[in-house]
Amino acid sequence: MAKDVTTTKALSVDDISVQLSVLKDDIASLTSTMADLTKAKSAEAASTAKSTAQDMANSGRDKALEAQKTAEDFVRTQPTAALGIAAGVGFIAGLFATRR
Repeated sequence: MAKDVTTTKALSVDDISVQLSVLKDDIASLTSTMADLTKAKSAEAASTAKSTAQDMANSGRDKALEAQKTAEDFVRTQPTAALGIAAGVGFIAGLFATRR
């Protein structure tokens, strides 16, 4: 009976060693897959952020052009009021610039 127990123990140790080796390979494969997934998600997030930033820049540019056109129309239709506003803003800016 003692011989059978030793053979069973040796077989069990060999089986565990093989299973550990397979587990090690599976973990390495999983780690590689996770790294690839992380790279793909990072690239996707960067692309989305770049697209959103471009859309915001275009929107801001459009709004700035619209504001400029509105200001130009105001100056053309009411030059005296525009000159008064510009003088007032310049005076206030000068006051703030000279204060310390």
